[in-house]
Amino acid sequence: MKLYTIVMAAGKGSRMKSLDESVSKVAYPLLGRPLIKYVLKAIEPLQCARVVTIVGFGGETAKALVQDQCEIAWQTELKGTGHAIMQVAPLLENEGGMTLIVSGDTPLLQSETLISLIKRHQDEANDLTILSAVLDNPFGYGRIIRDGDGHVKAVIEQADANKEQAQVSEINAGVYVFDNQKLFQELKRLKPINKQGEYYLTDLIAIFNKLGYRVGAQIVTDFTETLGINDRNQLAEAAKLMRGRINNGLMKSGVTIEDPDNTYIGPEVVIGQDTVIKPGCYIMGVTQIGTANQIGPDTTIENTTIGHRNKIIKSYITDASIKDDNAIGPFTHLRGHAEIMNHTRVGNFVEVKASTIHDGAKAAHLSYLGDTEVDEKANIGCGTITANYDGKNKWKTKIGKRVFVGSGTTIIAPLTIGDDAFIAAGSTLNQDVPSNDMAIARARQENKPGFAKVIRRRIDQKAK
Repeated sequence: MKLYTIVMAAGKGSRMKSLDESVSKVAYPLLGRPLIKYVLKAIEPLQCARVVTIVGFGGETAKALVQDQCEIAWQTELKGTGHAIMQVAPLLENEGGMTLIVSGDTPLLQSETLISLIKRHQDEANDLTILSAVLDNPFGYGRIIRDGDGHVKAVIEQADANKEQAQVSEINAGVYVFDNQKLFQELKRLKPINKQGEYYLTDLIAIFNKLGYRVGAQIVTDFTETLGINDRNQLAEAAKLMRGRINNGLMKSGVTIEDPDNTYIGPEVVIGQDTVIKPGCYIMGVTQIGTANQIGPDTTIENTTIGHRNKIIKSYITDASIKDDNAIGPFTHLRGHAEIMNHTRVGNFVEVKASTIHDGAKAAHLSYLGDTEVDEKANIGCGTITANYDGKNKWKTKIGKRVFVGSGTTIIAPLTIGDDAFIAAGSTLNQDVPSNDMAIARARQENKPGFAKVIRRRIDQKAK
């Protein structure tokens, strides 16, 4: 049976309190990934015949995020969840099969939960199956009311619940699987009979029961999966939960994270066994870190590869004979698709942007390497800067094998330093340095006897 998915992502998200009305709520990042991208990732294993995302407020932002992964439907007037699904009718109403409906602001949903929900729908031959949850304190949520056979008779909102119904602890988690043709057929029966004048998708539950359709529910194991993001407090709470999920998964796979509560790792990050992540690290983007590396503390890594075998990390992750042995940090910043190979040292307050550091090279202190290739066993002295930007264009620097760059050197790109060259400390280079040459580019020192007293006297006079 074919499966279709509708992702609801048209909401205004007014409680996010943003000054930028062009930003859709589902575009807010959580550990570097937009909320809606988490939902689409959870849907991927379901092998849907079609996926449709409904956009509305800030729709161009949401559309740009997802249009390469799904079809788009527009809800130009925000008249409720039922009205949102009506906008998909031209695309799906003639299709047979099942339709999964999820919200685009539920980033914690997992594929396994959705697969289980769909299986329950099929096994029970339901026309509608609702994802539900059991809470110790269900106040504020719509209650799932079942009959003696376990079928769902109704969802009663908090304000409408009587004393007996208010004692029910099973609540509606807001994820649904419908028989597709019955969904779009009965949507036509919805009426905006509430104070808001909106069409509620949940009103279909009563309609389905009245028509004798079979309505069931699947209780989710972990209610936090269904948490929606309505404000920035909830965004932070979801980030905390996701961070815990990611960190726990990495530690179970053989990564040491010394302080999980103060380590931020994004969903696209891959880390190999026996790598140690020290406290205060922020590792985001499409980043791969190999085996047996030391990272941090207080290090930021974005869109970077560490360990030159990382492109095949899954094939060597259990091979104890292969170790990257890089020491990165503390207070290091790697970004812009930097590539760090093996047995390197990138240390305190070093920034590496769009650069490659080859095997055995070192940049231990207070340096900036932008658009730079540092070849094997080169040593970058403290305070070295590759001046890669001329105000308009970025230029590349190439530093050869076994080059020694003295402290306080400025290298003005484009420039190439040949193998085994030696750069004197304090130099400013604007010309290539051939292999085995020593380059000195600084003014000759001149000492003026007693002149320090003259300078101090002038300072004192100005102060008066």
